[in-house]
Amino acid sequence: MMSKKISIPAAIVLILLAALLTFQITYVSLQQKYQEVLQKASLGTSTYDKLNYVDALYRNNYVGEIDETQLSDYLIRGYIVGVGDKYASYMTADEFTEYMQESTGEMVGIGVHIIYNGDFGALEVISVMRDSPALEAGVEPGDLIYMVGDESVAELGYYPAVAKMQGAKGTVAKFSVRRGVNYTETLDFSIIRDTVVDTTVEYHMYNTEIGVIRITQFAENTGESVRVALADLQSKGAKKLIFDVRYNPGGALTGIVDTLDDLLPEGPIIRIVDKQGNEDSIDSDADYLNIPMAVLVNGSTASAAELFTSALQDYHLATIIGTQTYGKGTMQTVVPLPDGSGISISYRMYNPPFSENYEGIGITPDVVLPLDESLQQKNFYKITDDEDNQLQMAVKILNGEITAEEANS
Repeated sequence: MMSKKISIPAAIVLILLAALLTFQITYVSLQQKYQEVLQKASLGTSTYDKLNYVDALYRNNYVGEIDETQLSDYLIRGYIVGVGDKYASYMTADEFTEYMQESTGEMVGIGVHIIYNGDFGALEVISVMRDSPALEAGVEPGDLIYMVGDESVAELGYYPAVAKMQGAKGTVAKFSVRRGVNYTETLDFSIIRDTVVDTTVEYHMYNTEIGVIRITQFAENTGESVRVALADLQSKGAKKLIFDVRYNPGGALTGIVDTLDDLLPEGPIIRIVDKQGNEDSIDSDADYLNIPMAVLVNGSTASAAELFTSALQDYHLATIIGTQTYGKGTMQTVVPLPDGSGISISYRMYNPPFSENYEGIGITPDVVLPLDESLQQKNFYKITDDEDNQLQMAVKILNGEITAEEANS
């Protein structure tokens, strides 16, 4: 008896046809078998109708096990990503507990100030604390922390990633950063956490008439720290001031309001607007610091530091020098959820005293002046006053050697 030979290409076609037929039969079978279930899911036009539809499909067809806790966590995280609230984040119960236990004074950590960089899905180091483990290990402003341990910051979200950077004294923080031109250089760090003192205000006399105050962030006690700095500098003869808020990520509302109240005349400090358009204003009293001032800013000047900058600009009390700021004009609040987890949500817009909100735009300095290229690869804290071209421009303007208009021409 002769057997009929089938070529390999023909056999492949037959297999594919059989597979397709099997899929079609299975698909039709599933559709018929679960039509009633799917109809009960009431597929409509809303997000929840669609989610119910998918949930019914999986619960009736999926051959694996469904981890309800993981499913819930990822549904909420996915919701936040879908909404587009780039400053929001979801925290599990453990992560929320760690977040709430964070100290506002002396704390344990590696000693960095960070903001969330949504473009890269990373934690951007905007400043490194003096005498900190991070500074000793070589972490630099501008570094993008894209991995914490073996987990991606982009997938974790801001608050969970920050929580994983934290830990007990003596434990090791492991993370990876990108740096350099186009962030092509990658480095891995293993840093032992230690006690760090977060001093948000540093100051010194530049010469016999000009005082310099650097504010690294706005904590609850920053206003008082600035008052101490001002009193000391004025006792030493300071008649003009340079405020340095470069690499300042912002901070607490009470901290920025308390600080600006001493610097601004009577009038609004901040205008807070909710979703319905309702506006609340926090005002300054009539006492203010009436001396020539300049403010140094850059692309990592964010949030409350931008309000500080914009408020002094609105009242024409200071000349702003540097580069376009970050552009964060929203307020966040952290809300505990019934199961012990928590969520941060952008729930208010905070506007400067008179100008428009700068969310996604930033503040344009009166004098647009990048830091000298020769200094951009140098540790920011190791740049001296004499080589800092932005600070030197502030000195020239305060001394009347040049105007902002002339500096921009």
